Amino acid sequence: MLENLTDKLQSVVKTIRGQARFTEENISDAMREVRIALIEADVAIPVVKYFIDKVKEKALGADVLKSVSPGQAIIKIVQDELTSLMGSDNAELNIATKPPAIILMAGLQGSGKTTTAAKLAKILKEEKKKKVLLVSADVYRPAAIEQLKTLADSLEIECFDSTAKDKPKNIASSVLTYAKKHYFDVIIFDTAGRLGIDELMMKEIKELHKILNPVETLFVVDAMQGQDAVNTAKAFGDTLPLTGIVLTKLDGDSRGGAALSVRHVTGKPIKYIGVSEKVSGLEVFYPDRISSRILGMGDIVGLVEEAQKNVDIKEAEKIADKVKSGKNFDLDDFKNQIGQMKKMGGVGAMMDKLPSQLAGSASKIDPEQGDKSMMQIEAIINSMTKLEKTKPEIIKAKRKIRIANGSGVKVQDVNRLLKQFEEMQKMMKMFSKGGIGKMMRGLAGKIPGMN
Repeated sequence: MLENLTDKLQSVVKTIRGQARFTEENISDAMREVRIALIEADVAIPVVKYFIDKVKEKALGADVLKSVSPGQAIIKIVQDELTSLMGSDNAELNIATKPPAIILMAGLQGSGKTTTAAKLAKILKEEKKKKVLLVSADVYRPAAIEQLKTLADSLEIECFDSTAKDKPKNIASSVLTYAKKHYFDVIIFDTAGRLGIDELMMKEIKELHKILNPVETLFVVDAMQGQDAVNTAKAFGDTLPLTGIVLTKLDGDSRGGAALSVRHVTGKPIKYIGVSEKVSGLEVFYPDRISSRILGMGDIVGLVEEAQKNVDIKEAEKIADKVKSGKNFDLDDFKNQIGQMKKMGGVGAMMDKLPSQLAGSASKIDPEQGDKSMMQIEAIINSMTKLEKTKPEIIKAKRKIRIANGSGVKVQDVNRLLKQFEEMQKMMKMFSKGGIGKMMRGLAGKIPGMN
């Protein structure tokens, strides 16, 4: 996420770090580099100017303590201003109303509205314990209606039975009656989009808004559109009383300009960000955490929260005991660790939240390859006997051929896994002796997706 901007800003900080004190000259030089970095990240020009002026003003007016270096001071100033630019505080979803609370999803075609609606439903069901009803009014694309129904089935969430023959306003009226009759807490209403803003779309969504009277009107926008995303959000905001914005595909956007521009330009808070295509790939937007990640300081709080939501505590404690002792860590434990990592979004998602100095190999991660490797590892281990899992040293040529055939891989893949496991055991022993930093550096090549 936002890799190019992170690299550029870290380079600026390193330059300032070598200075004995702030001067107008070194601040101007640094801000020139920051300006280039922001423009390359496709941040809106007025936002770039505002940000540079604010940082420059604070840096030149800063009474830097003797115990704080210019490098440390500029990090604090830039982080504070990045956070402020994106909204300072997390803007929570407001569903505290008489049921059903209605969430209207708006946006252009291809922005990810339908998948975002399903992802949001998953969060509300699992984390907020709400009874959620999904609804599609995209009658112009029957595939979109079927897509939402398929996603709803996979999440075991009810989807209203709309069809391409229905009129959007009739769907809206019918769903209100249905939801009240069946005691739903929340309705998530997916609307039709177009390839561009047009009068017909705006008229239709205004009519739907009037019928539904939603507590939340979320504009879903593709972060990879950069400044175009901001301009589109502003156009929708001029038509609808938006309550928040969802930025999708932020995992594929190494520029990040939309994340830094959209709040400042529209005045609407970013409430969620899409970080992967998986149904679990929607995160609450915390400006301070994102600014921390942009500066390479990671998001340890977010990582811990993911662990709390997805990790089996009893299983983790069992593994922790084995790690602490440095003994009895077998292939079943290895497979369980892979499963825990998958639940947390995979290797790439985890490393993205680690500080850059701790995750020095993060830039080498191929998340897609990492996910494939994890699936392959699970298949190989599942093809082993109980004895082979606990005593991998007995796995010789004939056993390797049987395991490879059983898991649909090559013998070389089995050899690679056994080598990875051997290295992982060494890492576990190192961890048991307190060498976490050394262990993290040593993990390159031992965890799927890292080189």
